[in-house]
Amino acid sequence: MKSEKKEFVVMGLGRFGGSMCKELVNEGVNVMAIDKDQERVQKYEDVASHVATLDAMDKESLKSVGISNFDVAIISFGGDLESSILVTMLLKEMNVKQIWVKARNEYHQKILEKIGADKIIHPERDMARRIAHHITSDKIVDYIELSNKHSIIEVVASDKIIGKTIANLKVQQKFKCKVIAIKKDEETVSMIPSDDVEIERGDILIVMGDNKKLNRLEVEL
Repeated sequence: MKSEKKEFVVMGLGRFGGSMCKELVNEGVNVMAIDKDQERVQKYEDVASHVATLDAMDKESLKSVGISNFDVAIISFGGDLESSILVTMLLKEMNVKQIWVKARNEYHQKILEKIGADKIIHPERDMARRIAHHITSDKIVDYIELSNKHSIIEVVASDKIIGKTIANLKVQQKFKCKVIAIKKDEETVSMIPSDDVEIERGDILIVMGDNKKLNRLEVEL
């Protein structure tokens, strides 16, 4: 028996919120798009499952769209600190199950964490880090930060490891990192490859671990 789809609400349809709405719809989930600007809302009438033009700081308006029934709320007006803080508090009070909030800076993040936001989003910072890692490395294809200390990197196999097996690389023993997948192309990904899998030219290794250890591992690979 399939589990029911989660219900998402995106509040604030600026550049980030609008993109988030589209990506969630592409993932096949139900999304309500909310903004107080009617012109913005109209742009998403044919994208989101439902749309609403309302002030997210108005409790009665939120009640009218059944905000408490949503599994995840994404508050994406990070430029307006006061609004995002007040709306976060309001959604907590109204028992929304999970609240993700776009933060403007570290100070904003600390306040959001104190008032109960479940996840903090730093789209500009996170994208800048991914681009910086890509620009400064000939090998790294992508970079995803899991925490302040741990990340996942996609690294192109260099000539010196082609023909070697996962066991030969000794990633776990030498770096305390884990090869969690090998990408052959966009359509072929080998998840949790066994130790006897041989590295081929063009392979991309997806590795998870401590940031400092990953930096050392990148040099080795």
